[in-house]
Amino acid sequence: MAQATNAAAPASAIVTAAPPSLLSSYLPIAVLTDSYKTTHYLQYPASTKMVAYGEFRQGYDKDSTDTRAVFYGLRYVLENYVARRWTAKDVEMADCFFATHMAPGYTAFPYPRDIFLKFIAENDGYMPVRLQALPEGTCINAHVPIFQITAEGEYALLCTYLETLLTQVWYPTTVATLSRRCKELIAAAFDQSVDSGRASPLLNSRLHDFGFRGCTCVEQSVLGGVAHLLNFDGTDTLSAAYYAQFALNGGKPVGQSIPATEHSVMTSWPTERAAISNMIDHFGGGLFATVMDSYDYQRALDEVVPAVAAQKNAKGGFWVLRPDSGDPTEAVLAGVQGADAAFGSDVNAKGFKVLRGCGVIQGDGIDYHNIKAILDALLAAGYSAECVAFGMGGGLLQRVNRDTLSLATKLSHIVYQDGTVVDTIKAPKSGPEKSSLPGVLAVKRVDGVPTAFPADLVAPEEDLLQTVYDMRPLPLQWETFDELRQRVEREWAALPPTADVLSAPLRAKRVAVAARLGLKGQET
Repeated sequence: MAQATNAAAPASAIVTAAPPSLLSSYLPIAVLTDSYKTTHYLQYPASTKMVAYGEFRQGYDKDSTDTRAVFYGLRYVLENYVARRWTAKDVEMADCFFATHMAPGYTAFPYPRDIFLKFIAENDGYMPVRLQALPEGTCINAHVPIFQITAEGEYALLCTYLETLLTQVWYPTTVATLSRRCKELIAAAFDQSVDSGRASPLLNSRLHDFGFRGCTCVEQSVLGGVAHLLNFDGTDTLSAAYYAQFALNGGKPVGQSIPATEHSVMTSWPTERAAISNMIDHFGGGLFATVMDSYDYQRALDEVVPAVAAQKNAKGGFWVLRPDSGDPTEAVLAGVQGADAAFGSDVNAKGFKVLRGCGVIQGDGIDYHNIKAILDALLAAGYSAECVAFGMGGGLLQRVNRDTLSLATKLSHIVYQDGTVVDTIKAPKSGPEKSSLPGVLAVKRVDGVPTAFPADLVAPEEDLLQTVYDMRPLPLQWETFDELRQRVEREWAALPPTADVLSAPLRAKRVAVAARLGLKGQET
């Protein structure tokens, strides 16, 4: 197959390519990848078919005792980017850019211009690849393929051009997985200390998304915030709650919150008592929260809370105290004990104290690790886990990255121009944890566990890798967000924390490929 060449216009012929905005809708889709990806059409061997796949290579934060993940977010990437129709204008803008991208000296940089123009003309402007993916919300162990890209004919060289965009599913998947693991921690404490009749309706409100303000952009708040809502219904990230409700759930609500003060509210009043009294006047008949450490947290617990207790009790609602500084565990215990002194508590059927009409939410410095420490300390002090909720901001939506679950996309199969069929792997001797899988792949449940197989051994109706894009957008019927939540609940509970997810035939194929490549000692 003849290699396409870069026929970009010289820089001197370009007047301007400046778009009116840097919003994604104004970026030519040709540049929604890494620079080096645009040169790979000149680097791959002549071929008529290429296949690549993506996988998460480890458990959350390198946890080898629990490698589960909640796959989520590909729909957003597909609908907003992969399924975009390319136009000649995209190529014109790319011409302007690539004409000056080469180092040194800002000279012309190669990119597959002719291939782009070909599929714009012959494929109605749609990226000429096939994309398969697991259903949104599928729970898997590490090393299970999550998507697979196939490109054929003259377009085979574009197989991995979309890798950069598809790889971005790392973010919503990682947030969904982190949120689910936090839920598991909280659920364990609930099992131990909350009466069974109360546990189910309360659990989904125990981890609240405080992360919007720390996001790099609105899009991140939607992707991460919606991923969290797969597990909980508490959120202050309105962008995510709105998007999930109206774009993904047919208008049915999925996220909720309560009125709450911030420090600027508290310090705008002459006293904290006046600020809290105003909150009780407005919201005291329902749920409301006040931040308590604007000046002296312990003094507020000892003096201000008792001073407004009668007013609060007369309204009959539920008051949530929010510390916002200091050691998180100590702050929660102090808040629970202060509330107990002011409002009292009752001992439940499991022998733990439950505060009367009051609770604590810890929203400062919360992450996966200290949630357990706080819950352990709370139960050790004799209080039920229902007395506390958690607000997580940076720990939920920001302190994650692609390496948290180690997402990677690798070429696995190629058909050369002469018809030779080859399965390929990556198998670095210095990094065996980065080894990849060979061949065209499928995912089938074995005893309920999603397991990777060679595709020719799995019937299409059994393959969890479903075709979601095939040379152009497909008329897909996506499940509602409520249905995704149900899948996550069901599959996470049923999936073992670790599992052998590579079938015997796939392992055998990997051994054969390693032997063919002379990778002694790297066969498994």
